Amino acid sequence: MKPTANLRILEQHSLIPPSVIIEEHPLTDEACEVVVRTRSEISDIIHGKDNKRMLVVVGPCSVHDIGAVMEYASKLKPKIEEFKNELLIVMRVYFEKPRTTVGWKGLINDPDLDGSFHINKGLQLARKLLLDLNNMGIPCGTEFLDVISPQYIADLVAWGAIGARTTESQVHRELASGLSAPIGFKNGTDGNVQIAVDAIRSASSSHHFLSVTNQGSSAIFRTAGNKDTHVILRGGNKGPNFDEASVNELGAQIEKAGLPSKVMIDCSHGNSQKDFRKQPSVIESVAEQFGKGSKHILGVMIESHLKEGNQSIDAKPLTYGQSITDACVSWETTVPMLERLAEAARKRPKPYFDSFTRTI
Repeated sequence: MKPTANLRILEQHSLIPPSVIIEEHPLTDEACEVVVRTRSEISDIIHGKDNKRMLVVVGPCSVHDIGAVMEYASKLKPKIEEFKNELLIVMRVYFEKPRTTVGWKGLINDPDLDGSFHINKGLQLARKLLLDLNNMGIPCGTEFLDVISPQYIADLVAWGAIGARTTESQVHRELASGLSAPIGFKNGTDGNVQIAVDAIRSASSSHHFLSVTNQGSSAIFRTAGNKDTHVILRGGNKGPNFDEASVNELGAQIEKAGLPSKVMIDCSHGNSQKDFRKQPSVIESVAEQFGKGSKHILGVMIESHLKEGNQSIDAKPLTYGQSITDACVSWETTVPMLERLAEAARKRPKPYFDSFTRTI
């Protein structure tokens, strides 16, 4: 009898169970407080209980050098405190990168950047980094690409994203329905926003899906549904969609579906037409809308690193503090972007009900 299974599998290696890595790097009281508080504050913004602040997810396109990420975090920490009354700042800490064709898939998949794919090492590094950042008082956001890796890191994530290439995926909608953090769904790479609206509607409902337990056993998970979801406008092949008309049109579309009509603007990707230098102009538009009292804008996402631009993963040596995936704005450019958003939040008109209650 000829074999019919695993004909294209070349190797198979054991995966360390989540419980082992979690035991090596357990959740601390300090990290727990940061995660729980930030999730609650994001939920308040999504549901309109906090109309004064803007959620800002900012940081490198992807993590490849932990030392550089920690230096970036040390610069971001004072800004989190400085703008705490205007901005809820979450650091972008992305370990997995979706690819249109092929390429480096992130720190978890290939932590040594050399095609050796030491995934167990990648999972350990990812969890330790998230733990270190949370212990510093820095909330973390990341993208979820599969249904297994969240078991290793999700307890340390304050906000999560489902990317443009996976928003339409049933499995990712099911996963989001069971994740404990608020989740943003991006519109499609072609600019289609309906798939993101459908995604948050789906994720708000209960589902059953297959994954692994903390002990590494296969299991069927039944979810409660995630009400803390929102759409991320990232532009598309036909152009940007961060303008006021696009935001209001989407907001009305979401309201029609009976969901919280809060929208995040991705300042990179299609909205910057893949030119990182255009991110500040996107910020200017969003700040103007938010400052005028837009009821739909909940926040922004900024791709930012120590140094601007990007470099090839094959560069020898790699430039410290520069992205090896999407091009980012520099830290020096990031600071005035944060200042502009904070200024807009301070100028934002108070909701009528809030103003009324303060007078009685």
